[in-house]
Amino acid sequence: MSLQSIKYADFKLEILDQLLLPVQSKFISVKGVEDGWKVINKMQVRGAPAIAIVGCLSLAVEIYPEKFDSKKSLRQEIEGKLNYLVSARPTAVNMKIAADELIALANELTKNEQCTVEDMKSRFLAATEAMLEKDIDDNKAIGSNGAAAILKKYSKETSVRVLTHCNTGSLATAGYGTALGVVRKLHELKKLEHVYCTETRPYNQGARLTAFELVHDKLPATLVLDSMVAALLRAKNIGAVVVGADRVAANGDTANKIGTYQIAVVAKHHDVPFYVAAPLTSIDFQIPSGDHIIIEERPDREMTHVGEHRIAAPGINCWNPAFDVTPAALITGIITEVGVYSPTKLKEEIQGLQNV
Repeated sequence: MSLQSIKYADFKLEILDQLLLPVQSKFISVKGVEDGWKVINKMQVRGAPAIAIVGCLSLAVEIYPEKFDSKKSLRQEIEGKLNYLVSARPTAVNMKIAADELIALANELTKNEQCTVEDMKSRFLAATEAMLEKDIDDNKAIGSNGAAAILKKYSKETSVRVLTHCNTGSLATAGYGTALGVVRKLHELKKLEHVYCTETRPYNQGARLTAFELVHDKLPATLVLDSMVAALLRAKNIGAVVVGADRVAANGDTANKIGTYQIAVVAKHHDVPFYVAAPLTSIDFQIPSGDHIIIEERPDREMTHVGEHRIAAPGINCWNPAFDVTPAALITGIITEVGVYSPTKLKEEIQGLQNV
């Protein structure tokens, strides 16, 4: 059974504080939108799908006990709070897409004369709660689609070695994971020879979180430093690289954790397939290319300190982007819950499915 990072029942929300892992497993209560914004911004919860789920559920928890005298006041509350939550970490598009969809629902219900204030509130709360179960179902579909794509060029007897970057498992989603969901599915099929995970500096999500999940699930795994990837691909016969995504542009350019771009470049040099695993909610067709993706910059302290211990020379300037953009030309395929797509055909084929 995979780890659980979000606990939600009866309008009570708790999240696993990922800043304390792997030393301590502690759940903290999220009692409303302000708590939701803080745990997202401080990276106590992280991963694009989990950010959206926790953000929206924090609003559900806050709204549930409240009484509204009109649908207009409820709609204004929903719109204002959701837009505030989007500002917590702007690069990950899932929160923005979820906010837009829920605001559209609120607008639709406001105009529906047959819908009372209580009906509107009930339907809004149900929509936020449905996100948890849907995310797990989508992740399992991503896992199956990704495993099939990777194994396509191998014989039935062959197992593969895979490299992944950052954390894309149960700790970054409602459960199972995106890129790590692909790894889990390979393991379930008895086709995973080994998985390598990077440390993912400066926040060490790979060393702290992915490694924690891999040990928990008893997968054959090895941790490597970010600077070892080129040597790893040269020496260890890696069959595929699988990473997640915080935002995919219409042309297939993909923003993901800093360090992803250089792995894609090295994978291309070594002729190793490079896959991006992401739900449809991470694809932003409003942005034509990666050049238009806002890249969040994090505090210097994340680079200069480990805990309370300074590791960098005092006075040195720092540049600390949390993400980079991998050009579509370096991506073999984008793995979604509805299929695996070439970046060049992503917009055409996904929008074709949505119009059916």
